[in-house]
Amino acid sequence: MFTESKTLDSTFSALSDSTRRRILKRLAAGETAVSDLAGPFKMSLPAVIKHLRVLERAGLVRTTKEGRIRRVQMQAAPMRKAAEWLEKYRIFWESSLDNLARYLESETENPRSDDNGKKHDRKK
Repeated sequence: MFTESKTLDSTFSALSDSTRRRILKRLAAGETAVSDLAGPFKMSLPAVIKHLRVLERAGLVRTTKEGRIRRVQMQAAPMRKAAEWLEKYRIFWESSLDNLARYLESETENPRSDDNGKKHDRKK
């Protein structure tokens, strides 16, 4: 349980930065060299490498070296775990909202009466 929590923490922390999310979006198209990956960003190569290190520590990317070229590949497992975690809460909230909607519909169809026997229409 603790390991899962630590993994989720590092995944969500890494995904909290828009630059890192854009890096992952690019890597979803396939493996690439670090220098090619850094090209579109308005920052230095060392700054991009720092972002890659955060993503690598979170297990979201894997970096390999082929001669002088460093290549980066996205790893989907941590995001899959985060999506599974989020899915549990999506199901919970959808169920809760469905229950609330049913309650409100029943209250609209069957308005309550006050202590004097007067019915209150909640459609106002």
